[in-house]
Amino acid sequence: MDFSPSPRAAELTKAVRSFIQDEIAPVEHELHRRQGEVRRTGGGADLWQVPEELRELQHKARAQGLWNLFLPAGHEGPYAERYGTRGGTGLTNVDYAPIAEATGWSFLAPYVFNCNAPDSGNAEVLLRYGSQEQKDRWLDPLLDGRIRSAFAMTEPGVASSDATNMQLTAEVEGDEVVLNGRKWWTTGIGHPDCEVLIVMGLTDPGAHKYAQHSMVLVPRDTPGVKIERMLETMGFFDEPFGHGEVSFAEVRVPVSNIIAGPGRAFEIAQGRLGPGRVHHAIRMIGLAERALHLACERGLARTAFGKPLADLGGNRERIAEARIAIDSARLLILDAAWKLDTVGARGAQSEVSAIKIAAPNVAQQVIDFAMQIHGGGGLSGDFPLAAAWTAARAVRLADGPDEVHKSVVARMELGKHGATR
Repeated sequence: MDFSPSPRAAELTKAVRSFIQDEIAPVEHELHRRQGEVRRTGGGADLWQVPEELRELQHKARAQGLWNLFLPAGHEGPYAERYGTRGGTGLTNVDYAPIAEATGWSFLAPYVFNCNAPDSGNAEVLLRYGSQEQKDRWLDPLLDGRIRSAFAMTEPGVASSDATNMQLTAEVEGDEVVLNGRKWWTTGIGHPDCEVLIVMGLTDPGAHKYAQHSMVLVPRDTPGVKIERMLETMGFFDEPFGHGEVSFAEVRVPVSNIIAGPGRAFEIAQGRLGPGRVHHAIRMIGLAERALHLACERGLARTAFGKPLADLGGNRERIAEARIAIDSARLLILDAAWKLDTVGARGAQSEVSAIKIAAPNVAQQVIDFAMQIHGGGGLSGDFPLAAAWTAARAVRLADGPDEVHKSVVARMELGKHGATR
C-alpha cells in the first residue's frame, strides 16, 4: 500500500494550506468574535446570517480552483469540469485525505471551499444515486454554491443509533410521497440558503428491515415542513448551519423525489457514510494538529514557578503522547481511505468504523490537554479550543456513536474466528 498523495493532490494540499494561512486565518478570529457578540446579545435572525467576508472568501477560493475538492474520482462526470477543482477531475479518498486534514485546521475552511457537511455528503448522494432530474434541480446549485442543504435522519422519539428504529413515514400515495413525523439534529437547516432536505423515512414496514426506508428530497418551503427549534450543542448553535428539530405534517412531494427508488435508504446511507466518515475523521486530525500547535506555543511562551509550562507537570510527556496519537490515527485513516479506494465500502467496513472511533477520541484528548495548558483561557472564546473540544465530542455521536462502531469492528474480528452475526 502507498499512502503518498499524487502530485496533483500534493499541489492542491499546499494551495489549500496557503489559502487558509493567507486568507482565512487573518479574519477568522474577528469573525468568531463578532458572531460571539451577536450570540451574547440575543442573536435572533442575525445569528443565522452569513458574513459577507465568508462569501468573498468563497469567491477567492473558487477563482483559484479550490472548490468542491471532495468530488470523488470516477463519479464526477461533467460536474468537476463545471464546478470542480483544478484539473477538472475528482480525487481518490487517499488523495483527498491530506486536503481534508488541512481544512480541519479552521472551522471556516470547509465552507469556504464548498466541502462542508452535510452539503458534500448530500452532493455525493445525488452524484451516485440521483436521477438526472434530481441532479439538474439540486446537485448543480449545490456544487455551484447557490444553495445549501440539510440531512434529516435522527429522531427524538427512538434510539436512532439503530437506524431501523426510524418512525417518520414516507408513504407512497399514487404519484406522491407523503411524509409525517419528526426529526432532530437535522444538520444545515438553519442556513439562510438551505433549500432542500434529504429525509430518511419509513416506506414499507413489511419489507426486509434494510429495505423498509427511503430517502426523499423535500424542498425546504414545502407546506408542512416546520422548524420547531434550533438545537444547541453544549452551548454552541454551530451557526450559520445549525442543527434543528423539524416536524413534517402531511408533507407531499412528487414520488420522483425519492432517491434511487423506494426502500433503498440503507444502501444509499452506506454509500454516503463511508467516504463521509473519512472526511470527518481526517478533519479531526487537522483540528488535533491545531490544538497541539497552540499547546506547544503556550507551553513555551508562559512560565510558572520559574519554568516554561512545557517543562512542568509532565507536559513534555503529554506533548510526545499527543504527537504519537495524532500520527497513529492519521495512518489508520489513510489505511481506511486506501481500502475504500481499492476494495470499496463493504470491504473497508471495519477500517471505516475504527477511524470513526479513533479520530474524534484522539482529537478530544489532545484538545483537552491544550485547554489545560491554556488554563482559564482554554475555556474562553479567546481561543478556538472550547469550540474544538465540543466539535470533537459531537463527532463521537454523529454518524453513529462509538459503541455502534466498536460492535462493527468486534463483529468482523470475531467473524474471522467463525463467529456468526
